[in-house]
Amino acid sequence: GALGAALPLLPAFPFLLMAAWGFGKSSERLTTWFRNTKLYQDNLADWIRERGMTRKAKIRVMCIITLTMIFGFVMMGKVPWAQAILVLVWCGHVVYFLRGIRTLDADGKTG
Repeated sequence: GALGAALPLLPAFPFLLMAAWGFGKSSERLTTWFRNTKLYQDNLADWIRERGMTRKAKIRVMCIITLTMIFGFVMMGKVPWAQAILVLVWCGHVVYFLRGIRTLDADGKTG
């Protein structure tokens, strides 16, 4: 998840899901610790429980993705083909979060 947040072409969310899965397969103590973190509660708990995210969580994740992609876009100023790929990746993220992930109400339940 941290790599996805820091590197412009890697999305953070799939890595956070893989981390959650990995923690779930490791020790019970580690799993309990991770599930009590703010990162898990704010971004992954609803996804794991309901296979969806609240509107607030979606907006937060999409803003982080957008800011990361803008940073990458600016840093690739002299490589227009890479900028074009980054725009396509960003569009894919937006479409996925709007269409591919179910939106839950503020309580984390199906609306």
